[in-house]
Amino acid sequence: MYQILLIIGSLGLFLFGMRTMSDGIQKVAGERLQSILNFMTGNRVAAIFTGFAITAIVQSSSATTVMVVSFVNAGLLQLTQSIGVIMGANIGTTVTGWIVAIFGFKISMSAAALPSIGIGFVLMLFKKLNKENLGETLVGFGLLFLGLDFLKNSVPDISQHPEMLATLARFTGHGLASYFLFVIIGTLLTIIVQSSSAAMAITLTMAYAGWIDYPTAAAIVLGENIGTTVTAYLASIGTSVNARRASRAHTLFNIFGVLWMTPVFYLFLNLVNAIVPGDIYAIDGAKALPGHLAAFHTLFNITNTFICSFFVKFIAMLVTKLVPDEAAVPGPYKLKYIRATLQDTPELYLLTVKRELSKMADIIADMFTRFWDIFSHPENSMANEVETQKNMEDLTDQMQEEITKFLSQCSMDNMNHVSTNNVYSMMRITNELESIGDSCYNLVILAERKKKQELVMDATAVEKLLPYVDLVNQFIRFIRSHLNEHMSSENMAVAVKLEDKINKMRNILKQSASKRLQNGSNVRGELLYIDIVRHVEQIGDHCLNITESLAKLG
Repeated sequence: MYQILLIIGSLGLFLFGMRTMSDGIQKVAGERLQSILNFMTGNRVAAIFTGFAITAIVQSSSATTVMVVSFVNAGLLQLTQSIGVIMGANIGTTVTGWIVAIFGFKISMSAAALPSIGIGFVLMLFKKLNKENLGETLVGFGLLFLGLDFLKNSVPDISQHPEMLATLARFTGHGLASYFLFVIIGTLLTIIVQSSSAAMAITLTMAYAGWIDYPTAAAIVLGENIGTTVTAYLASIGTSVNARRASRAHTLFNIFGVLWMTPVFYLFLNLVNAIVPGDIYAIDGAKALPGHLAAFHTLFNITNTFICSFFVKFIAMLVTKLVPDEAAVPGPYKLKYIRATLQDTPELYLLTVKRELSKMADIIADMFTRFWDIFSHPENSMANEVETQKNMEDLTDQMQEEITKFLSQCSMDNMNHVSTNNVYSMMRITNELESIGDSCYNLVILAERKKKQELVMDATAVEKLLPYVDLVNQFIRFIRSHLNEHMSSENMAVAVKLEDKINKMRNILKQSASKRLQNGSNVRGELLYIDIVRHVEQIGDHCLNITESLAKLG
């Protein structure tokens, strides 16, 4: 029991170090990650490279594939693009195996682990250096290899336990039966530890200690490729049809790889042995096993990706049949934050929010346009229009709630300083957009009241409203065109000028209404007119608040 607890504790330290290192790297490269993501919308080669790059950075194929499922769910990625990214993620996850194989077994890292933690701690402690993210990366790096060193030492020497060796031997040497048995073991191991990187570290450690031979370890590695798909599969539950299709494509891709590998398994092992320095079948061959297994893992995933890259459209067609379209059922707006189990990429999830904010801006722009159409054409039927406007206003309320909840969940994960500020700015933008929706709905209610109560308004006064409304409409179009990007000082000056014009025109219109009241104009009509002027001006205020928030975006 004590030995088992030592192994679990070592594995826990390894995983904690990996997560800490991943968080630090993401904070250092947060903005660059978004640039890499923008590249993924190109051809399939670009998508594969994107998946490889992101997984190599975040050190988790599960995190990448969960992120891909999230983006497909939000409509940021098409199904065929997501398949390419998933293929690249499978290659990217092999980087961890190389790190563990080279630094964990070829070089004694235990001596370097503590200095790495020490340097990282100093960088985190002295915040004036502005290197906290690099410090976090170094601390994670040190903890990762400290955990790996403990893991190596906690696995007992197999030569001291011949009965265990005899038990393991009973399961080997049975051809396909042994092959599939260890593939299943690899799958279950990854599901249990919830990380293919951790499962790979365990496999390399067991192989290095002599517990398992080359073919057995390689079969377990193949199973780990399948096991890593479970996280994305679970994350896709309750998401859109295309998101579920993306997770199924991930599973099919890895299962297909194991199937084609089956008849050429031993030929593939011999090929790796011929390419990689060191003979695995020599007396001290176990010492060369980690490097051979890392090479096997990489070569297998590159080959599998190369083969499947020619059949992306076929895979998309196949998963479309496996997960057919569903009848659209109207319901409340939902924005699901799909969390990876061990490692997350909150900086990248902000792209989902940007898309939703763009949708929200389109809705409020449509609402404002509809208000003026209703107000300027009182002869048309108004009942359906008011109901439509009410539904749109309800939608903006739901979007505000869901986007704010999503952003709150993003902020719960470790983020760099820029991304944290962006979360607060996006929350404010969401609230301001919802307030514009409220004002647009109130304007439609005022237009409805004017018609129902047959209120008389001065024709010239109504005509003077048109340039005022056009000015606010221009402001709404301005924020839509610059939404989700940093507002430059030049554009900020444009926004301030627009707001000044709106305020001056508001004052003129209110003064005109006051004069008409003094001259005996219809009181109820003029008060309603002033209410319209006030609500339109409030929309201009909200637009200026949005531009101020955009100026704070990193």
